[in-house]
Amino acid sequence: MSDINELISGITIAELERDPHPFYERLRAEAPVAFVPALGMYIVSTRELCLEISRAAEGWPAVISAAGGRTFGPGALLSANGDAHRKLRGMVEPHLQPSAVDRYVDDLVRPFARKLIAGFENDGAAEIISAYCEPVSVRALGDLLGLDDVSHDTLRDWFHKLSVSFTNAAVDDTGEFANPDGFIPGDEAKAQIIAHVDPKIDRWIEHPDRSAISHWLHDGMPEGQTRSREEIYPNLYVFLLGAMQEPGHAMGTTLAGLFSRPDQLERVIDDPTLIPRAAAEGMRWVAPIWSAVVKVAEQEVTVGGVTIPAGSPVMLSYGSANRDENAYDAPTAFDLDRPVIPNLTFGGGMHACAGTYFATSVVRIALEELLEVLPNIERDTSREVSFWGWGFRGPTELHTTWEV
Repeated sequence: MSDINELISGITIAELERDPHPFYERLRAEAPVAFVPALGMYIVSTRELCLEISRAAEGWPAVISAAGGRTFGPGALLSANGDAHRKLRGMVEPHLQPSAVDRYVDDLVRPFARKLIAGFENDGAAEIISAYCEPVSVRALGDLLGLDDVSHDTLRDWFHKLSVSFTNAAVDDTGEFANPDGFIPGDEAKAQIIAHVDPKIDRWIEHPDRSAISHWLHDGMPEGQTRSREEIYPNLYVFLLGAMQEPGHAMGTTLAGLFSRPDQLERVIDDPTLIPRAAAEGMRWVAPIWSAVVKVAEQEVTVGGVTIPAGSPVMLSYGSANRDENAYDAPTAFDLDRPVIPNLTFGGGMHACAGTYFATSVVRIALEELLEVLPNIERDTSREVSFWGWGFRGPTELHTTWEV
């Protein structure tokens, strides 16, 4: 077995994207706080230490990874703190509060989910991520934002390109990006987004409607003023990536987990009230936003026995924390009957995900519809389940079959 320092110094982004779990298992056991040269930052891998930092009242302001900053630009919610953070949360949260979500989410998700299922239910087979999970996810958020005139294929293309850019995190020995061309797809997506959304913003400024982006422009602003595009676009990119990716991959991961436990899948099909519990376990098992939250040490600090210099970026690996052996029994297994222990799928502290309730509602409704119409769905065992990603992780392909 290689020395842990040798492993840390030699790990690559490509290896992490294929499968981060073996590396992080070693980190949790031998180096729960470690500087990883390929990333140019410290990694925190255990649940206890991720919670300690995420819940700290001071000393750990949020920042954004270098690749995230290059992708989103300045002003994104992820890197805001203090009053700036409160204002941005105030901008995005009204549409995402549980009481608001409950009023619109069924009408937003169920009709489109039913339409998609009707299109393939007589085929007897589907690659369910591209045929259902991702389209439902992007359509729900796209319509909420006010992008109902953008096809779900285009929305999927945008979030995939932004994901490629956001996860292009490898740095060389000088701290520069190892693959500058890795940001080209994200830049292409942003140019397309601006070209489409700019005319809509012009219209929303004069004629507000009920869409989320229209609300972002107007809410809390002095009469006759609207928020600038410089505030809107970085946060729109955040939503078009994280908030579109997370529900779709959570659906796919939950299905993959249930397929690994046919007895538990049967119970969920017989009792749909178990779907939220199954989804929560799916998102613990493989966190959709796996390793994307970054804090910075304001002062020199010791964490987990490691001294971190002031100004150092520190990444909280929530996907690793969700598989911490000190918190969960047999954490690599999907288990519907696992004792409920809050996981870190949606982060923690002041920067916990604002869209938690919306995302889980989309997942719940989509799985309710799918399992009601296709109660005999199962994994196509002739095809492997393909997971990918380190910053974001989920099934890229999940082939399914059912009797018609």
